Amino acid sequence: MKLHLLPLSLLSFCFLALSHGINPTCNIPDRGSTLQVFHVFSPCSPFRASTPVSWEENVLQMQAKDQARLQFLSSLVAGKSAVPIASGRQIIQSPTYIVRAKIGTPAQTMLMAMDTSNDAAWIPCTGCVGCGSTVFNTAMSSSFKPVGCQAAQCTQVPNPTCGGTTCSFNITYGGSTIAANLSQDNITLATDSIPNYTFGCIAKATGSSVPPQGLLGLGRGPLSLLSQTQNLYQSTFSYCLPSFKSLSFSGSLRLGPIGQPKLIKYTPLLKNPRRSSLYYVNLMAIRVGRKVVDIPPSALAFNPTTGSGTIIDSGTVFTRLVAPAYTAVRNEFQRRVGRNLTVTTLGGFDTCYSVPIVAPTITLMFSGMNVTLPQDNLLIHSTAGSITCLAMAATPDNVNSGLNVIANMQQQNHRFLFDVPNSRLGVARERCS
Repeated sequence: MKLHLLPLSLLSFCFLALSHGINPTCNIPDRGSTLQVFHVFSPCSPFRASTPVSWEENVLQMQAKDQARLQFLSSLVAGKSAVPIASGRQIIQSPTYIVRAKIGTPAQTMLMAMDTSNDAAWIPCTGCVGCGSTVFNTAMSSSFKPVGCQAAQCTQVPNPTCGGTTCSFNITYGGSTIAANLSQDNITLATDSIPNYTFGCIAKATGSSVPPQGLLGLGRGPLSLLSQTQNLYQSTFSYCLPSFKSLSFSGSLRLGPIGQPKLIKYTPLLKNPRRSSLYYVNLMAIRVGRKVVDIPPSALAFNPTTGSGTIIDSGTVFTRLVAPAYTAVRNEFQRRVGRNLTVTTLGGFDTCYSVPIVAPTITLMFSGMNVTLPQDNLLIHSTAGSITCLAMAATPDNVNSGLNVIANMQQQNHRFLFDVPNSRLGVARERCS
């Protein structure tokens, strides 16, 4: 086999093509298998466009391909990953949103609840008292290891103790308590493997609030997913939560700055040193229908000293507003639905109807952006469909009465983008149910 070279210009690229027989266009004789090198724009080239393009068009095409290549290279450096999200109601009978996480070597799959207001991850492990039937078998993982008392991570968990050589900690979650041993193992989300991820191995759990297969903390603290993968994902993530009625993993958790939406409006993320893990935003007003309701400014004001203000939370199901704010929203909602309709109560909901209603939209007016919630994000229906309630409530008296919580039902079918390096939160409508 001989190599025949056709003229190449200095700035051209070369393509190799293996051909057999005579090429009538190029007049290369048949000498068995001939390796031909073509100029990309040569009439002999199989890659030549059927219709000639101008030099300007060719430069633009190459520039576009370079841009795509640079995006690809950036994704390798910056990291991006899309992790499917599902409602846990039907799958694990938990009012949370869950992601599949593969932990250990070989990998064991756990359906972990994602929580933007917690930092450390924790999962039920072998021998756990009070846990369900699905646990992580530490003995089966060759990469599992306990975290010692002298490790820096031991100072980053709440209420650390050291009865032996392993660091342990205790936390309260909802109405439950958890005792866990600090541990490390490999964790894989989608296709990204994260070695030596620090988490709590639950040894004992009491109460019914604990997600049955563990929790993945997406807060801003030192042991959160963001902090432990800062070099990989650059403290940036977004999610779209499907309807709580959805039976599939149709939502997504996007990790890293690449692949995030471009057409999105932002509001600043606020920092509270006393509650550094929480994502505070500046909720300035609320509109029901076309009317901005009368809410005392103090009911929405951000105060780092007291902890009052508004947070975005993926773990709470229904939005809670401080009493003055909720009362103003509820009263205008009832007026717009119709004063002649009988209003009933159902559990913690005080604005329910036993007849079909046409509900007004509710718009959350943040600094720099508005988020208008349609009926699917506002109304909850009884199983039989005979009762419809406004899916919001006043903040209970027994918790911090100054905190407004924008919860996951109001977030469904929206893309929430947490851009921590730039201290901003983006929101855009997106169907993912």
